[in-house]
Amino acid sequence: MSQTQQQPQFPPFQPQPPQQVARNGLGTAALILGIIGALSGIVPFLFWLAGILGVIALILGLTGRGRAKRGEATNKGVALTGVILALVSLGLAVFGAVTTFKAVDDAVDEINKSVSDAQPKDTKPSGDAKDAGKSDTGADDEKPDPDKALEAGDSVIYDDDLTVTVSNAVSYNPSEYAAGHTAGNHAYKVTVTVTNDSKEKFDSTLLTADARAGKDGVDAEQVFDEKVGTGFDGTILPGKKATVVYAFDAPADAKNLTVEVTPSFEYNATQWDLKL
Repeated sequence: MSQTQQQPQFPPFQPQPPQQVARNGLGTAALILGIIGALSGIVPFLFWLAGILGVIALILGLTGRGRAKRGEATNKGVALTGVILALVSLGLAVFGAVTTFKAVDDAVDEINKSVSDAQPKDTKPSGDAKDAGKSDTGADDEKPDPDKALEAGDSVIYDDDLTVTVSNAVSYNPSEYAAGHTAGNHAYKVTVTVTNDSKEKFDSTLLTADARAGKDGVDAEQVFDEKVGTGFDGTILPGKKATVVYAFDAPADAKNLTVEVTPSFEYNATQWDLKL
């Protein structure tokens, strides 16, 4: 009786599925952008950068958390931290925008206030010009127009009670060391007086004076001659005044000299039409 030898039985070979690689990139990117956005939001005027990074980080973080829930990623905590930082970035962006816009509005208001304060509020003609503006009853018939050139001896008063007065033009002979005088032209002295009736000291070094001569308005070059033309120096305290002499070179046939004085960049310029 023969015996049949049995062959060993092996289970069929089944290939193992490839191991899935964790997709942690979105969570990591959300964390990085959230950190940068939050740091940017600390500086108010970088609110726009914090807002952009916050939005991107929020989207990436939520997507990264979704992957982690589906088992496609292993950094659920990192993605959650990115979402939290994204929300912080957005909050700081809103705060920075409000702060920045308020600061800009305040700055514009201050500039407008400074410009308004620099507008001439009135002019006070002196001498004959003052009497000419009054009727027989002593009341002013009409105030001088600050948009028109004033006459010699007239004063302009700004809203802060700073007063500027320009005298008539007086002919004089420059010395041989004078600068700005051309042979054949005539030189004229003009006295500028600043009275500070405001509540703050006035920096007189910022005052500038220019002139044009004749009917064609030719630029009259300023003459510097010893103490003539040196301009103001230092500050003028409240309740005090200061006077300096400027000189301008005009063509010999010029009949008038238009002097323009600007107390500083905070004040409007005012012109005086002086007869020669």
